Amino acid sequence: MCGRYLLEDDTYEEDLVKLNAPGALLNIARGEIFPTNTAPLITRDGIAAAKWGFPHWKNASVIINARAESALEKTMFRKPLLERRCIVPSNGFYEWDRTGSKKKKDKYLLRMPETDVLFMAAMINIFKDADGSAYSAFVILTTAASDTVAGIHDRMPVIVMPDELDSWINDANFLDFALHRSGPELELIPAVT
Repeated sequence: MCGRYLLEDDTYEEDLVKLNAPGALLNIARGEIFPTNTAPLITRDGIAAAKWGFPHWKNASVIINARAESALEKTMFRKPLLERRCIVPSNGFYEWDRTGSKKKKDKYLLRMPETDVLFMAAMINIFKDADGSAYSAFVILTTAASDTVAGIHDRMPVIVMPDELDSWINDANFLDFALHRSGPELELIPAVT
């Protein structure tokens, strides 16, 4: 968890154009967002585009999630979590459930009840490609699953409520609270594959 999420809304495109981020709009993923896709984020400076996943230090893979309980203890996450928190806007995230001896997994979209928006807590950092060019990347924070999610997975994103966006990004006191609270109950919707 969280290995994919949904972003159907084009709300953030206008903000990316205003930022004049070179090529950002062309590279923004829409629909089902996968690791290494470029997606919009809400940052201290406004809307930004970044790649999902910090580069792995051992191989060519990426690290897409960080455990909220231990992120501050990890060298890779400590500084970004303290200084560069951000929000991943979404319509929900996906999980898969294999019940019984079924070979096929059932895919579910988990979303906030009665709203189309789900905000996930994240952190952003700057990295360099092999050619030396800089790029931004983000990691989503995860916590223990709420009762709704626990039936199919033991982890879920740290969810930030709409009235907490500024607190998550800017308030050091809110950070500790958000990292250690339980996640909200979510709707589980069978996803069409």
